[in-house]
Amino acid sequence: MTSLSTIQYQDIRQLAAARTPGHGLVSRFYGDPIVHQADLETIWFHGWLFVGHSCQLKTPGDYLTLQVDSEPVVVIRNDDGRLGAFSNICRHRGTILCNDTSGHAGRLVCPYHQWTYDRGGQLVSCRGMDDDLDTSTLGLHRFAVEETGGLVFVSLAATPPPFDVAAQHIGPAATPQGLERARVAATVDYRLRANWKIVWENNRECFHCNANHPQYILANFDHYNTDDTSPQIQAAIDAATQRSQHKWAASGLEVTHTRTGMATFPAPGPDGWVAVNRTPLVDGYLSETMNGQQVAPLMGDYADPDVGTLRMRTMPNFWNHSSCDHSVSTRLLPDGPHHTRIQVTWLVDESAEADRDYQLEDIMPFWQLTSEQDWAICENVQRGVTSRHYSPGPLSTAKEYNVDAL
Repeated sequence: MTSLSTIQYQDIRQLAAARTPGHGLVSRFYGDPIVHQADLETIWFHGWLFVGHSCQLKTPGDYLTLQVDSEPVVVIRNDDGRLGAFSNICRHRGTILCNDTSGHAGRLVCPYHQWTYDRGGQLVSCRGMDDDLDTSTLGLHRFAVEETGGLVFVSLAATPPPFDVAAQHIGPAATPQGLERARVAATVDYRLRANWKIVWENNRECFHCNANHPQYILANFDHYNTDDTSPQIQAAIDAATQRSQHKWAASGLEVTHTRTGMATFPAPGPDGWVAVNRTPLVDGYLSETMNGQQVAPLMGDYADPDVGTLRMRTMPNFWNHSSCDHSVSTRLLPDGPHHTRIQVTWLVDESAEADRDYQLEDIMPFWQLTSEQDWAICENVQRGVTSRHYSPGPLSTAKEYNVDAL
């Protein structure tokens, strides 16, 4: 895909600079092909992207694929136990190597002319080619890949930004959850008719929650903000925080989000793309399930179901909500200016067996309903911002501060 010109980038910078402070973005940011290409070049092809979970890549030969707009990627566990990330295209004539979203391969074999690559991306067979062909120069194009806390990330950049901040935030916080010792219980894929930025804007505010998320607001406090938190609600938040801080201290857990409203994210600066927090649930809720009760075996190192909810998020394509008994990861991928591909994955402890230890109808509805409620909202917004009558409205300083920061 052709890179944008200096003049095109200047036009986009001027468009961004013209944004009225405290207001949303003009419609071009949600559908203009030039803006979308700039998104790809400066964000998606520059930073770190969530791929999946370490437990999905347990043994040598296990692989996951993802399509970052025009860029196909495959991540595979090598023979030495490490992960490798490669462009998922054959170096012969560009055919996609792995068409499945996940699988296991002894070698990566092109389905077109059978060029064959080992798990380290080296070309090991290309029958029918000239004898003097230098196969050492025809290995798969490599990308940087990292693992932390049972999560796998890849960067498509020639020089990736430092990953240390993610490892420092995610690693210690995710360790008790035991995601590296989890198993996938279910996965649901969606293709939304909405630009990826609309999906994030919706995610970073709970202004809409009271009217649109009846399940979520029963379990969580962060739909309350400074402008609508009554003394009674504040007392309930304070009591839950104090109780949790006292109880969790013995197991090394701590409450890291104690105020009303959603945790601040994203933040300015090179480290603002990642954030992690743990917060209490409403009294009576041990898990983000329909009745608030534990519905599967405890995950990881947990010995008590009262651990609140662990929240992890990284720009531009990942958020996770983890309860004592299950974990839910959401991955976004751009698919042109007007669509976003989303994968939602539910995980349980590796020892848990479906139907014996848990039922999908108990684990999935809370976040499946909440997610699909959001997807419907996002598609409605996308339809609206393409109207010639749309102009960005003001954002609430009490409720939409994260949208403003985004």
